[in-house]
Amino acid sequence: MSETIARPNPLFLREEDLRQGIELLFFAYRYFTADPDEILAQKGFGRAHHRVLHFLGRHPGISVAELLAILGITKQSLSRVLAQLVDEGYVVQEADAGDRRRRLLRLTDQGEAFEREVSAPQRARVTRAYREAGAEAVAGYRKVLLGLIDEKDRDHIMALVERS
Repeated sequence: MSETIARPNPLFLREEDLRQGIELLFFAYRYFTADPDEILAQKGFGRAHHRVLHFLGRHPGISVAELLAILGITKQSLSRVLAQLVDEGYVVQEADAGDRRRRLLRLTDQGEAFEREVSAPQRARVTRAYREAGAEAVAGYRKVLLGLIDEKDRDHIMALVERS
C-alpha cells in the first residue's frame, strides 16, 4: 500500500487531499465494476441489470415499488431491465397474496446463481481490501461511505442495509 495513503494526515481537509479522495473513488469504482461488467456483457446485460439482481438477491419478495425506491430510477427504466430479466428466466414476478395489485419480485435459481457469479469478483475485491486495511480502517470506511449519503436518507439506508 502506498505510504502516502496509509499515513494519517492531520490536514485531511486540504483541497489536494479532498481531490485525491475523489479521484481514488473514481478509480476504485472503475476496478470495482470492471469484472462484473464483462460477465454481464456476455449476456447482453449492463449495470442496471446488476443492481436489480443485487437488490433482489438481498431482498427476495420485494415489491416493484420498493425496488424503484431503492434504485431511485423511473418505472420506465426499471420496466425495460426487469422485462429482460424475467424473459430470460432470472427473475419471477408474483402477485402479492394480500394485495393482488402489488407485484413481488424474486430471483429464480438461475438468477441466484448468476447474481453470485456477477458479484463474486466484487466480494473478492472487497474481502481483499478489508483484510489489507484491518477492522479499524473498515469501520472508518463505512463511516465515510455513510457520510457521503445525504443526512436525511442515512437512517433509512442503514436500516435497509442492515435488514438484508
